[in-house]
Amino acid sequence: MARLRVEVVHALAQRQEVVPLRLDEGSSVAQAVAACGLSAASLRFGIGGREVRPDQVRRDGDRVELLRPLALDPKEARRLRARRRRR
Repeated sequence: MARLRVEVVHALAQRQEVVPLRLDEGSSVAQAVAACGLSAASLRFGIGGREVRPDQVRRDGDRVELLRPLALDPKEARRLRARRRRR
């Protein structure tokens, strides 16, 4: 069976953890996250900045991102910036 090269990335405010893996072809996002050893409790997953399901099958060279909750809703952040500019 072919082996895929996959990276699992967890970006925190002060640092970024990157775990390179070799997985069996047909492995899912959830299997990649489980194999990396990083804590993924209550996190969502993404590839290329787009959210994906845990059961989605990985392709060679994928970079699986552990997505943390947003600190502020993007629409609310735009409103706050606009208010500051008007002052």
